Amino acid sequence: MTITAVRIDGRLIHGQVANLWTTKLGVTRIMVIDDQVAASDIEKAGLKLARPAGVDLSVLPEKVAADHINRGGYDSQKVFIVVKRPQILLDLVNDGVKLEAINVGNMSQTDETTQLTNSINVVQEDVDAFNALHEKGIKLTQQMVPGDQANDFMEILKKFKPKN
Repeated sequence: MTITAVRIDGRLIHGQVANLWTTKLGVTRIMVIDDQVAASDIEKAGLKLARPAGVDLSVLPEKVAADHINRGGYDSQKVFIVVKRPQILLDLVNDGVKLEAINVGNMSQTDETTQLTNSINVVQEDVDAFNALHEKGIKLTQQMVPGDQANDFMEILKKFKPKN
């Protein structure tokens, strides 16, 4: 399997992912990895509707996704992995999945998050996961859409100040 790209985006499949990124990357499959979403028939149905025509979709729990990737389940495809939070990717890497780069897109604001950019909001757990991924040699960039410049996400992460 060729992992063409990996993106963190709390919205999962939406206009930017479905139209801009999928087209730019030329992927044949979007793989959404999330335990809760994979267990929800309603959320899976919504993702199927948002999937671009001609692109396959997998919505998998973390352990199943790691197993499929590690055993070469999609070897002939160009796969775009999309997750909501960095911890999912850290778990995948710790389960033996090799990732070279991660694009940080949108992470929604909540009462607990600290805003880093207009579209990226994190909690301490996210920061810890990003630092662990970086320490494993994975390149982290921030880029909302393909036409934007890719920024070094670790520089952006330096703005994090935990809420008291």
